[in-house]
Amino acid sequence: MWQEMNKPKMATEKGASRVLMLLGQLERLNEEPKVSDTDATRQITGKILHIIQTQEKTRKEVMSKGSSGMDVILSTLENTGDLQTTLNVLSILNELLTVGGGRRTGVFVSKGGTAILLQLLVSSSKDPLNEELMLHIHTLLFKVGPKDRKFGVKARLNGALNVTVNQAKHNLQNHKLLLPCLQVLRVYSGNLVNAVSLGKSGALELMFEIIGPFSKKSTTLLKVALDTLAALLKSKMNARWAVDRGYIPTLLAIYQDWHRNDTRHRHMIIRKSILGCIKNLTNIKLGRKAFIDANGMRILYNTSTECLPVRTLDPLVNTSSLIMRKCFPKNRLPLPTIKSVYQYPLPRILAGGPVAQLYSLPPGVDDVVDESDENEATEVDTENDTENEDDETGHKTQNDDIETDINKLRPRQMQSRPFDELRVYERFCLEFTQYFKDNDFQSPGSVMPPSSFDPNRHHPLIIPTTQNRRPKNIQPPRSNDSPLELDSISISKTLEGKPNPDLACSLGQLVLDGDVSVNGESGDGPQEESGDQAVIEVPDTAALLPLHDPDLYLEMVKGTRSVPAYTEVAYPDYFGHVALNLREPILERAYGVQRTKIFQDIERLIHPSDILDRVVYDLDNQSCPILDNGESLKFNSKFESGNLRKAIQIRKFEYDLILNSDINSNHYHQWFYFEVGNMRPGVRYRFNIINCEKSNSQFNYGMQVLMYSVQEAINGSPQWVRTGSDICYYKNHFSRSSIAAGGQKGKSYFSMTFTVTFQQKDDVCYFAYHYPYTYSTLKMHLQKLSGLCTSEIYYRQDELCETLGGNSCPLLTITAMPESSSNEHISQFRSRPVVFLSSRVHPGETNSSWVMKGSLEFLMSSSPQAQSLRESYIFKIIPMLNPDGVINGNHRCSLSGEDLNRQWQNPNAELHPTIYHAKSLLQYLRATGRTPLVFCDYHGHSRKKNVFMYGCSVKETVWQTNVNTSNCDLHEDLGYRTLPKLLSQMAPAFSLSSCSFVVERSKEATARVVVWREIGVQRSYTMESTLCGCDQGKYKGLQIGTRELEEMGAQFCVGLLRLRRFTTPLELHNHNSHLLDMENDLKDPRSIPNITSPTTYVLEEDEPAFLEEVDYSAESNDENDPDFEPDLQDNRVLPDPSSDSELSRQDSLT
Repeated sequence: MWQEMNKPKMATEKGASRVLMLLGQLERLNEEPKVSDTDATRQITGKILHIIQTQEKTRKEVMSKGSSGMDVILSTLENTGDLQTTLNVLSILNELLTVGGGRRTGVFVSKGGTAILLQLLVSSSKDPLNEELMLHIHTLLFKVGPKDRKFGVKARLNGALNVTVNQAKHNLQNHKLLLPCLQVLRVYSGNLVNAVSLGKSGALELMFEIIGPFSKKSTTLLKVALDTLAALLKSKMNARWAVDRGYIPTLLAIYQDWHRNDTRHRHMIIRKSILGCIKNLTNIKLGRKAFIDANGMRILYNTSTECLPVRTLDPLVNTSSLIMRKCFPKNRLPLPTIKSVYQYPLPRILAGGPVAQLYSLPPGVDDVVDESDENEATEVDTENDTENEDDETGHKTQNDDIETDINKLRPRQMQSRPFDELRVYERFCLEFTQYFKDNDFQSPGSVMPPSSFDPNRHHPLIIPTTQNRRPKNIQPPRSNDSPLELDSISISKTLEGKPNPDLACSLGQLVLDGDVSVNGESGDGPQEESGDQAVIEVPDTAALLPLHDPDLYLEMVKGTRSVPAYTEVAYPDYFGHVALNLREPILERAYGVQRTKIFQDIERLIHPSDILDRVVYDLDNQSCPILDNGESLKFNSKFESGNLRKAIQIRKFEYDLILNSDINSNHYHQWFYFEVGNMRPGVRYRFNIINCEKSNSQFNYGMQVLMYSVQEAINGSPQWVRTGSDICYYKNHFSRSSIAAGGQKGKSYFSMTFTVTFQQKDDVCYFAYHYPYTYSTLKMHLQKLSGLCTSEIYYRQDELCETLGGNSCPLLTITAMPESSSNEHISQFRSRPVVFLSSRVHPGETNSSWVMKGSLEFLMSSSPQAQSLRESYIFKIIPMLNPDGVINGNHRCSLSGEDLNRQWQNPNAELHPTIYHAKSLLQYLRATGRTPLVFCDYHGHSRKKNVFMYGCSVKETVWQTNVNTSNCDLHEDLGYRTLPKLLSQMAPAFSLSSCSFVVERSKEATARVVVWREIGVQRSYTMESTLCGCDQGKYKGLQIGTRELEEMGAQFCVGLLRLRRFTTPLELHNHNSHLLDMENDLKDPRSIPNITSPTTYVLEEDEPAFLEEVDYSAESNDENDPDFEPDLQDNRVLPDPSSDSELSRQDSLT
């Protein structure tokens, strides 16, 4: 075989070194082998070995590029039958591969050396044992095996597996030979098929004969045996064999013995290897059961607790945590059903849709947990041959979610509805009609729709509290339907000037509408003994919050329809929120916080008697008693946008919280907004939200929850503040059913846990995922904004449609009034391009409403820039696309149980009225020649920092694929990059490097893509605002607040003003000349972010995959080696090197 290969002749030039000369002689002997040449071959190989051992430079000559030295050596090894020659050649190879192993071993493998060694091993096993020969062969195999991706297959096909096993069995006391044999077995076992075969050949029994209790002798041998055993136990078949023979108690006893005796921690690596074997055994259901039965949870918990003070033992603690988390019995989420507590009857249910699937389950089916063990992956006895050669490490995989069809990528303007059907939308565009000239010009200002408030359909309104004491000295409700005049009420002070401690209680029970008192009694019934009127002061925030009015807010609430028919008003929404002047830095998490939380969870199983498991709040059980034992917190979420389904007291100061699903849905648990009372000041309370679904969260990277203290508000600080310590997000032990996980089995929920210390006594505090912004708040703000209208502003508010829940969806038109009623000025007025803005299609993304508030306030302001902007564009704005979802505390869906931002391709007028009419309005604008210049849908992003945009580009999408296209196919106007670049120059929170303009298949039904593709708006964007904070620019290291969000909304408007220069009539034909720098940006691959966002059934989002890493070593079931706990690893996106942010300081904003 070897002689048939084309081998270059050894160069015998004059002056060649002696080793090359000897190799040349050896090559000639190989070509013409004779019996008499055996001695000569033995002598030459001996001389070569001596030279290589004594002269290091000769190794480089043999392995130099162009040298055929390796070919000659391998040919000699393959053809010789002489033992001494074989030993010489093996020694030569050992010397060559000892130094510079990576490249040299690669050459050895490429020359076929692995197969020759394996063949030699098998043939030598048939002769009387030669220990030195076996030692040399196994030593070399251990060196080359990890470098040969096909080593496992080659060893199996050559029959080498049993040879090595037998050698190890017969040399248990000969550690010199046993060690390399075990090392080779470890490499063999990297292939699962080999692992199964070795298990059948007795390799498992062999390993258990070698490992044992603590000993300072032969630790290297023991470490290799343990690593080999761990590799063998990755096979489920081998794992079952080991469990059946009771080896889990054995391993636990061995681990305990090493833990007790290794007091100086010199053998941590052996202890970790023992844990590695246990970890692989517990990958199967049988192993987990055996681990529990052997008291493994308590053993690992106790040993880990003792290791915690020693930082260097963290690998042991993390691996133990992983095992315990994996073996922790999966618990049922304590709910009767995962469907929302609230249901809303739909006018129609689309066949095959999510709601149809939700309610098509047969009676009696448990949708909370599956019947089988969710923690058990499907076990198959036949192992897959997963070879190393199939390893694609470092190979860039193609994202199959990116659209590759050029025809689908090109925008296609098509009239989907006859114009006669669209003509009805003319009433939303009166500024383009004769009606405007005849009417609006004579009566400029605000045009408001008639009030939809109907007193007969509303319940009494109460500002809620968790306190259950009867309020004293409350003014009886009025007989008419007007709200209580709170302006006339003030706080009674104590002698020290401190607020009344009963204030939170008293204020919370005010009846604000109707003739029903707190306990349902008539307003004319008996009153408290004192006839004095209560004195309660509402914080005066009018000077700081010009758009907030508590009385007006209450009036707006009365016209808001909710599915639960809320009768209470949350304090923060009533008082209002004043943005903090202080910077709130991104929280730095202390090392080991996540691990500590997990150990506290494990203690629930270790010390079950410490667990109270007391339900203190439950929407599923309206008769749930309110405990007044002074030992439990009191919860409430029965107010607009509230979301908390259940609260369970676990320990004295720890509570598990469960969020409600979106209405007509069984998932989307992320938004929360609830009230807490009856707390003790100065005590650390732990809260665990236990039914989160996303695999990661910015809570792992410094984001804090928001808290609003009523006492602080009354004392003059009515504001939401970032709070909480020891915050982390991790997989928990509550099982998700396959129904909840889109058919996937074995899934778990995630916990978001945080700790809070309350400062005030008799306080009522609210917690929220992000700054709340209710539908009633929007109505109040719009009412106040209309009052800012001047003779220079054209402001009109229409009702786009009525939602499923019977709430109005407002549509705003804002622009500047024409200078006069002359035809010229009216013509200029109507020729202004349209900008179409929308927001809050996802209820849980409240930050988008704050950004929209900033945009609206800027547009309605009296500044010259605002006037210039109004003179430049006509704005069509839908500030809240999903009022019903916002009102009812949903996170993502409307009452139809669907994500409205996935309905833009084919919206249903009955089920998705706001999307249907918004798209129809856009179609009308296009049909009348007024296609918007810019469309932007405001969103919030839960897994990335900064503010950024998604746009649509054929060119950038194709560049993310392997599709071959001509330049003409990729020709497109680069104007879509103008606005994002302008924003990056002026808005400190905006990050151009985080922007993406790739079109993905999973996003084809979103507003951004549909408006780009069907309406023909080139500048069609989704603007995402972080829920956490910024990692670049002026706000780097800070959490984002409402001040920054509103600033972003205003800066977006300024960006539109600067965009005007690129869209004037003279520049429209050739404005690409202004974007040459952007063309360069596009050509620079660093400025194009990688898209790695495969969609999931449950949590489709307008966002790429999470770009930051988190240590999941202590709570996931993956096979990552948990050697460390990088609590705050943060792979931030690098800023775009080509973005010239300094331009913002040089350019005028006008």
